[in-house]
Amino acid sequence: MKATLGLLRTLRPKQWVKNVFVAAPLVFAQHLTETAYVWRTAAAVLAFCLLSGAVYAFNDVRDVESDRVHPRKKFRPIAAGELSERTALISAGVLAVIALGGCLLIHWQLAMFAAIYLAQNIAYSVKLKQIAFLDVCIIATGFLLRVLAGAAAIQVPASGWVLICTALLATFFGFGKRAHELAWAQKAGDSKSTRASLLGYSLPHLKIAMYVLGLLTCAAYVAYTFDEHTVRMFGSDRLVISSPFVALGILRFLSLALWRPKDDSPTEAMLRDPWFLLAVIGALAAILYAIYG
Repeated sequence: MKATLGLLRTLRPKQWVKNVFVAAPLVFAQHLTETAYVWRTAAAVLAFCLLSGAVYAFNDVRDVESDRVHPRKKFRPIAAGELSERTALISAGVLAVIALGGCLLIHWQLAMFAAIYLAQNIAYSVKLKQIAFLDVCIIATGFLLRVLAGAAAIQVPASGWVLICTALLATFFGFGKRAHELAWAQKAGDSKSTRASLLGYSLPHLKIAMYVLGLLTCAAYVAYTFDEHTVRMFGSDRLVISSPFVALGILRFLSLALWRPKDDSPTEAMLRDPWFLLAVIGALAAILYAIYG
């Protein structure tokens, strides 16, 4: 039982919420009310959840020694000795095979994007996460692959605007996580970090990048809502009513990452933050109303 709970914690199910991006094409392609499309998308989301868990398990095995000397990461199951490295690796392999096999049954393009996602995340865990800026680019690419996989699952073209907004938002989140880590270390008076890539970042530069990316994300989203193709596809320009909620979510993430840094990662804190959750719920409700209402 202890090992099972340890494995579950290692797979980080709380982080699987990121895989909702796989469902973006389903919503924006106006297929949310069609059962066959919903099931295919649900299967794709589940596959990416399994792949995410496999990657987390592999990453924790790779980082076990550094995690053991980290003030918080030392409590991770593998570092704490609650889960063996062998069990974690076997579980990761089984989950990856199941996920890729399931994707192949749905469509070969979905399997291709899933395989690329897995390969780049393995490369990230092995080496690329140690390289400043490239690490955030890999994170952003992971979100783009989720959207492309979702489009492949239901065989619709991925919207260029959705891909642009996703890339900007994911890069914004990635820089926010790095900025938070530097801000917290500065506040705590701790100049040491177990993340090698942080040595290549500067907090003032990250803040500027986040402000610029936040503005660009909002601008790109508003431009998408007024785009001629968008208006023609949805029959009106009322999708713009969701933009204030998008802006609120971005402002709230800035607050969590830069203005009120705490020990928790901002990507974890935002899942418990009522204002951020309100922005997400408001944006989702407005989008559904604009597209399906």
